[in-house]
Amino acid sequence: MRRAPRLARRTYTNGMDFIRTFDTLSLSDVALVGGKNASLGEMTRELGHSGIRVPAGFATTADAYRAFVDANGLAAVIRTEIDRLRSGEVTLARAGRAIRKRFLRAEIPEGLAAAIVSAYQALSAGDDLDVAVRSSATAEDLPEASFAGQHETFLNVRGEDDLLDACRRCFASLFTDRAIFYREEKQFDHLRVALSIGVQAMVRSDLACAGVAFTLDPDSGFPRVVVINAGLGLGETVVKGEITPDQYMVFKPLLDQPELRPIIQKSRGDKALKLVYARGGTHATRIVSATAQERDSFALDDDEILQLARWSAAIETHYRKPMDIEWAKDGRSGELFIVQARPETVQARRSAHAMVTYQLGESGRTIVEGMAIGEAIAAGKVSRVLDVDRISEVEEGSILVTRMTDPDWVPAMRRVAGIVTDAGGRTCHSAIIARELGIPAVVGTGNATDLLRDGDEVTISCAEGERGRVYEGVLPFEMTETTVDEITPTRTAVMMNIGMPDAALRCWRLPARGIGLARLEFIISEAIRIHPMALVRFDELRDHDTRKEIERLTRGYEDKTRYFVDELALAIGKIAASQYPQPVIVRTSDFKSNEYANLIGGRELEPPEANPMLGLRGASRYYSPLYREGFALECLALRRVREVMGFTNVIVMIPFCRTPDEADRVLATMASFGLRRGDHGLQVNVMCEIPSNVILTEEFARRFDGFSIGSNDLTQLILGVDRDSQLLTYLFDERSEAVKQMIRQVFTRAHASGRKIGICGQAPSDYPEFAAFLVDCGIDSISLNPDTVIDTRRTIAEAETRLAAVGAA
Repeated sequence: MRRAPRLARRTYTNGMDFIRTFDTLSLSDVALVGGKNASLGEMTRELGHSGIRVPAGFATTADAYRAFVDANGLAAVIRTEIDRLRSGEVTLARAGRAIRKRFLRAEIPEGLAAAIVSAYQALSAGDDLDVAVRSSATAEDLPEASFAGQHETFLNVRGEDDLLDACRRCFASLFTDRAIFYREEKQFDHLRVALSIGVQAMVRSDLACAGVAFTLDPDSGFPRVVVINAGLGLGETVVKGEITPDQYMVFKPLLDQPELRPIIQKSRGDKALKLVYARGGTHATRIVSATAQERDSFALDDDEILQLARWSAAIETHYRKPMDIEWAKDGRSGELFIVQARPETVQARRSAHAMVTYQLGESGRTIVEGMAIGEAIAAGKVSRVLDVDRISEVEEGSILVTRMTDPDWVPAMRRVAGIVTDAGGRTCHSAIIARELGIPAVVGTGNATDLLRDGDEVTISCAEGERGRVYEGVLPFEMTETTVDEITPTRTAVMMNIGMPDAALRCWRLPARGIGLARLEFIISEAIRIHPMALVRFDELRDHDTRKEIERLTRGYEDKTRYFVDELALAIGKIAASQYPQPVIVRTSDFKSNEYANLIGGRELEPPEANPMLGLRGASRYYSPLYREGFALECLALRRVREVMGFTNVIVMIPFCRTPDEADRVLATMASFGLRRGDHGLQVNVMCEIPSNVILTEEFARRFDGFSIGSNDLTQLILGVDRDSQLLTYLFDERSEAVKQMIRQVFTRAHASGRKIGICGQAPSDYPEFAAFLVDCGIDSISLNPDTVIDTRRTIAEAETRLAAVGAA
């Protein structure tokens, strides 16, 4: 049983100085009630008219905290213990414990207690309302003080006695070990910092879900999205990293068009645990396991995702800065609420004009995988520590491996080169601190603490997309810093070749004018993994293991083809969002039959071919009975991206189209699936990678809107050299005069036909002189690998300057 609060024998001051309801607060009151409570007041007053719901509540003031400290003589205790800590007489743990003990034994001044009870009764309207009791330090959430979560929160607090007890514990949490450490490091005066308490009506998310939202991508800093994490039950499991939550991403610039649904990511987390109300006993909440159905379902539907995204965008617009927001859904009413909002502080401090990229020098055996936080690489010895009481064992420069972290781990996290956790998602504590410190983290691995041993040498890589990997051994890697300022503009459009969506978001700072090649086969092989025809003909598959794996990957989908369309559309949408409204050219799948066979279910469906390089690939597949229904899924995904999500900047490109007759058949097939050239402004381009594309340029130009040279395939077919042959590598060269003559021809003919032509092949990324040759030919666009954009753009600018000088002469 909780003890009744002890009241001081005297009234310290007028109770009116101690309480402010949220509707009387604004951002100008940070010094009075701290950042969290001032923000709640600001949203209540300024954003309620736009439909944003904030639970009602009130805050104690800094005067209330100081009255509590003064009435109990705590300033002398604080000063004494901090002096002993600084002199080395006591440890941080002992100093913090001594101060907190005195706070917890202190008496609440009568005037303060009466003011809190009176405000609670008004909020409760006669009933004992269940409330959340949160701490809000007056130096918290400022740009120079960005580590959130240092002080305590208490949920499902009911009744006057329990409320006052929770308030005392909130005051004591101003002196948790982590809070003392942080203020010492930031050189904040402990006696000048006060703590306000926010008392807010509980949202019954224990019956639904809750989570966080960022108004930018917290990893890449891409500013045009809202990223939402969602877990089941009360939101503490998400914030503390106890689960891997769902993640949703929404493109902000299209949110003002209500007919569009610009959701560009929906990743289902395991959501294995949820925090709910406790029944009886001394604890107000308890952790329970989620059901299989809850884990396999998304916590939010699309309408709720879009509503939260619109609210988040409105909050960002009001505050005029990126925001870190906490939200909750009430399981009784079905309504969404915003329960907290603070400025985002990690990406906001980074330059928008510089990029640091990492690249592994070689690969190795992958020990464990998880969610990549940041984009860096680090190597070192494992410090496997499972208990916060043992963080002194964490070695400087090591890789911290643990189940999960909370703010008590911060002193150890500041000493390490990287972090690996069993649990957590993109917005868990480990992820937030890793970004703050600029170190890589791999979170939500599930079993890192089982597979990694203390002292193991490992390399953790977050530079390979959404998945972070822990490799065996210390692997070589490179770090490159690129400044994108003061780059000479070019007539030639410099674009990028992109394989995976996360790579597109990481490259948003590069000075590119769109994406010249987005490869669907990369998305299919890495993210979807299943042969599309294996989904169309799932009931006909004979292999039991194949069927079982497909069932696992498509869980939650009654119609398995919808899994393919959903995943492909989301991936394309993310790539399109990274450059919107600049053009993004998406090439339909260009697997060869042996590569299709390597997809799940592919062995049963693909015919054996002696020479897959010249076999059933590209355009010939799309109208073939062997793949036509699979191509339909690609078309449905592309149509959704353009017409439902709103990314009309997507241009479709057809690969390996051998003849004009084949072009007609492909375009007719696309039209039968609702993807008709010209409808809704749809442009369809064609790869120029077969000699017939050059010889019959005018015929292809009548059927397509533009050309893109595929230098690899064009070279192999002009020279008669298999580009994959190890025996003939000395003959394969895109700079061959025969290849260059062909390229000159197609430029002349394409431009004479009024069609633009670019290149998305490898050659200009590998050979600067080849890029200069293309400029001399009058190319419209050059699409490059992201890591070569800066240097090759300079080469292009120099070539254009030389060409202009020759023309002037």
